[in-house]
Amino acid sequence: MAAHPMSGWFLGAPARPGEAGETAACRYLESQGFAVVARNFRCRSGEVDVVARQGDTTVFVEVKERHSDSHGQGHEAVTFGKRRRIVRAARLYAAARGLSETPLRFDVVSIDWVDGQPRIRHEPGAFDAGGN
Repeated sequence: MAAHPMSGWFLGAPARPGEAGETAACRYLESQGFAVVARNFRCRSGEVDVVARQGDTTVFVEVKERHSDSHGQGHEAVTFGKRRRIVRAARLYAAARGLSETPLRFDVVSIDWVDGQPRIRHEPGAFDAGGN
């Protein structure tokens, strides 16, 4: 889990809350060799912000963005209940696409804005399929 400053690029005005953070997370993941295959998968059980592939592993990514530290850092906002909803949505996504037998992983990417610049923190395997 490393923090990476990303500068020199402009995200533009987001069309919805969280879109700028998700775009930054996708760009970061792609720069690290991930292939982003879906964004904002929603079902009645929950939502997955980003679905990516890293080798044979399907990675479900929760993205948290913070513009100040008044409510803590982004990664601290992924509660047990939120993790369980992500896992339920991820299982439905995987089952619908025949991925149930492939490795699955749950990551968190947090974007904390410091002095107008995004600091990206990636936590591979931040939680397991039980939400722990």
